Amino acid sequence: DWNGDLGWVYNSFYTDLGCWQWLAGYNSDLTSYMNNVKAGGTLEDQMYYALGLVMKGFYYQQYTEAFGMIPFTEASDSSITLPKYDDQLTIYKGIIADLDEAIAIIGSGTEAGSGFGILRENDVIFGGNMQHWKQAANSLKLRIALRAHGGVGEDFSATAASEAIASGVLADVDAMFEGFADETNIWGGSSSYGDVWHNFAGSQWKTTEAMIDILRENNDPRLSLMAKPAVGGTMTILKPTAGEGVALIDKHVAYVKNMLDKAGLVLGETLDNGDYTWTETSADLTITMPENTHFLGMPSRLSAKMKGYMPDYMFSDPADIITQKTNEGKPLFPTVVMASADSHFMIAEAIVKGLANGDAGTYYQLGLEKAMAVWNTVPSGEFSASNMGSLTGTMEEKLEKIATQRWLVNYTNGYEGWSIVRDTGYPAACVITSDDDDIVSFAGEMNGKQAQRLRYGTGTYSSNGANVNAAVSAQGPDLMTTKLWFAK
Repeated sequence: DWNGDLGWVYNSFYTDLGCWQWLAGYNSDLTSYMNNVKAGGTLEDQMYYALGLVMKGFYYQQYTEAFGMIPFTEASDSSITLPKYDDQLTIYKGIIADLDEAIAIIGSGTEAGSGFGILRENDVIFGGNMQHWKQAANSLKLRIALRAHGGVGEDFSATAASEAIASGVLADVDAMFEGFADETNIWGGSSSYGDVWHNFAGSQWKTTEAMIDILRENNDPRLSLMAKPAVGGTMTILKPTAGEGVALIDKHVAYVKNMLDKAGLVLGETLDNGDYTWTETSADLTITMPENTHFLGMPSRLSAKMKGYMPDYMFSDPADIITQKTNEGKPLFPTVVMASADSHFMIAEAIVKGLANGDAGTYYQLGLEKAMAVWNTVPSGEFSASNMGSLTGTMEEKLEKIATQRWLVNYTNGYEGWSIVRDTGYPAACVITSDDDDIVSFAGEMNGKQAQRLRYGTGTYSSNGANVNAAVSAQGPDLMTTKLWFAK
């Protein structure tokens, strides 16, 4: 686990190494690839070039939505050593132009292969099917259109959305992959989501309260597939005897009790007539839950002062398929690049927002079916009768349902899930702010606010200072709380 507030306080080492350096650095590899496969390149191949344009789109979408203004138009120009930082409107329009070029190149083609070999032998996502890459390009185009919609100066979202839908998005095939071959993996022994859960600092995390509550409250059949019941058993929490925690005992104990009640657990005198028992003395608090029975998500952004009240066994781990390591011969849950379910949900969103024509409810239902299929299940009768089971309500309520389902289907794609929350405000439980540092972390520059972006790498201030400072002047302070263009 992270120590105290480290997960919420800016740390230049982790931001530089884990985020900025690899995102900013990937452009050099991408540029080298594109130069090799473009017309006149050493490994000239039109289809591979189109594939590169699609990958470039996915890359820059993630890059700009993490930091905001970044080098784009001048980033791959070898004659420019200090590229300017472009605004998100320029970047989004540039991504769509690249995707349009890729879509036109692919046309009705189905295979690629010459300079780098036959694509189907190396493609871990679509097995070399270029029509699926074309559909992925259209899905990404639709994603960009929806993300940019309503931004200051934006004038292309309706056209881009309708074009993407008409051309054909990923409707039946998912863009997902299980892991990387060792020779292509920059992270060494962490080739899959499960490897990260076991190996990285801050790993072995619990499932979040927001996800568990949404699934449980709507009788979602994915609950037992996405998470494991809490280990439970008898858990004794020792009350502090010194320091500031003594004055907070009653407040913290009340929070734990409210958390259990909110999760729908019933207090009983014994486990025969309740979901948990509660025994409190002046020295400690003992909670007993049946083993491996109840699903309980851990609240996010808890203050370090609460740590002693949150025993691991009280909360649900991700399902085994999520945390499974590679190379052990067991099923792995794939990393999500673009789910077909998300395509259907995005079409529903475009219709609700007036950017496209059609029956939003029908596409929402298709999205639910595809989202459930990822977990080898189907919408149950209980789920269909729940609030999330159909696209009803006001316009805002419909958008909340769509955003919530999009967030769920992007499980293992944390960057996209974060973008959905910042763009839509949903799921509301993921918009975590704080005015009480005794419970929810108030630490660091965020000062209780929601994280909106990552800070630029420290090295760029010395290597390209004038341009990064110009970006900060235009975009706002280089802080995690500065809202990006698409989220304003």
